[in-house]
Amino acid sequence: MKNDGRQGMKLGITGGIGSGKTSVCRVFGVLGIPVFSADPEAQAIMNHDESIISGINGIAGKDLYSEGRLDKEELAILIFNDPVKLSKVNSLVHPVVFQHFKKWAEMQTTPYVIMEAAILFESGASSLVDRVATVIAPIEERISRVIQGNKLSREQVMDRIRNQMDDEARIKMSDYIINNSENEMIIPVILGIHEDILNHLNS
Repeated sequence: MKNDGRQGMKLGITGGIGSGKTSVCRVFGVLGIPVFSADPEAQAIMNHDESIISGINGIAGKDLYSEGRLDKEELAILIFNDPVKLSKVNSLVHPVVFQHFKKWAEMQTTPYVIMEAAILFESGASSLVDRVATVIAPIEERISRVIQGNKLSREQVMDRIRNQMDDEARIKMSDYIINNSENEMIIPVILGIHEDILNHLNS
């Protein structure tokens, strides 16, 4: 993480698939804190940036845009078990997402901003933020959330969980932990983080 700047502080929010990052970010949004979501931004870039489109087709060795939009399923099949192709796609897309985030952050006028990214640490995006909050939840709750929301099978969800950094590793590198289990109240925790950051900025 970079130096704890007093001006325009940036909070990273991360967590595994199904942990509930979106719900957490919604609460910050209600507090008036703007949120930059890296995953939808990456999707938009892969669909609209001509140099990224040709780069992805080059890595894939075929046209993944025959329907006019990126065939996400086909890309996932190609890169899921091929670390070299995955790394090439990431090094193509991530720098552009980071540039967009920096420009976006400069335009905000709030005391701090949020970058939400599933692979905040793996992508190197953690170097762009001052502090990190990791969202965690019990594995069974995560699986059922993803199955309900994304129509994936249990095995597909488990595959994705296995492919992501585990909670323990994320927690070690985080400043805040938000337990988003059905039995936990997340709002008081989020309010505590919000107050902590504002206190730091005002100190």
